[in-house]
Amino acid sequence: MKPRGKYFSESYDSKERFISYWHQIHEIVKLNPEKVLEVGVGNGFVSEYLRKRGIDVITLDIDEGLNPDIVGNVISMPLQDNSFDVVACYEVLEHLPYERFHQALREIFRVSKLHAVLSLPDVARVYRYSIHIPKIGYKKILFSLPRLRKQVHKFDGEHYWEIGKAGFPLNKIIRDIKSAGFIIHKTYRVFEHPYHRFFILKKRST
Repeated sequence: MKPRGKYFSESYDSKERFISYWHQIHEIVKLNPEKVLEVGVGNGFVSEYLRKRGIDVITLDIDEGLNPDIVGNVISMPLQDNSFDVVACYEVLEHLPYERFHQALREIFRVSKLHAVLSLPDVARVYRYSIHIPKIGYKKILFSLPRLRKQVHKFDGEHYWEIGKAGFPLNKIIRDIKSAGFIIHKTYRVFEHPYHRFFILKKRST
């Protein structure tokens, strides 16, 4: 089957999204894994690059039209416990009703041996500031500016929820990630594309 056109359109693969791809790859490579599970195939850019770096990558997606290695659902993955050094799940979990978020996190925890890297949409308002300091380089800072009234999320055919909308504050998402068994090593938003918030997670010993 041919990959779905959505993931290869000019409007989808913007410059900002390619910068996000860099972060997706960089965070995985820094963990020096031998075996990675990527949940959500997308256009295959990340998995293809990682394979060329010599990393064993298995892809999983519910949509067989995207040609994943394994057709399956993140809330019930047909995989053994502790199978992957890193489980990567980028811009996927918001496509599930929030009631299933914790279930998906527990599945990611189960099949991960050491780490997980997530990205989720974050609509909290920020302003970007960049300055070049001689002999040091560019410093990039995101300034948050809380909204007086939180946006109410309405299902748009894709996303059931987004961080920063009414009922989905960042502290709630952090609390639920921790309750699934993960330690949050770091969370940040991509300067050039702050809609994408990354979570670098370590699996807590059980």
